[in-house]
Amino acid sequence: MVNPYLKTQIETASKEQLLIMLYDGAIKFLNQAKLALENKEYEEAHRLLLKAQDIIYEFQATLDMDLGGELAQNLFNLYSYYIKRLVYANLKKDKEPIEEVLRHLKGLRDTWKQAILKNKHEESENVCEES
Repeated sequence: MVNPYLKTQIETASKEQLLIMLYDGAIKFLNQAKLALENKEYEEAHRLLLKAQDIIYEFQATLDMDLGGELAQNLFNLYSYYIKRLVYANLKKDKEPIEEVLRHLKGLRDTWKQAILKNKHEESENVCEES
């Protein structure tokens, strides 16, 4: 059953808000997977790691390689590395790669948040100047 509040939140979110929500989801799944590994709940850890990987695959799929150029290629390569690390964590039942990917995803999420805020600030300044 889908949470109606969450469904509405997703349906009304901007592209930027959806991006942050996806990062938050991946981070949540990785935290839960790490806990599941610690509790030797390997099937649950596997399921959660796959959910996080699905989100990272979505990040890759939505990159505009033509428009984004070198930055998009670098992000694609980073996401590929994260997926490899999570596959390794899943195979070896090792939480260290999960912690590594978590650190990176948190940093990227925070960077995106700052960029979104900066962009909104600049857009509002441009609107004020045009008035």
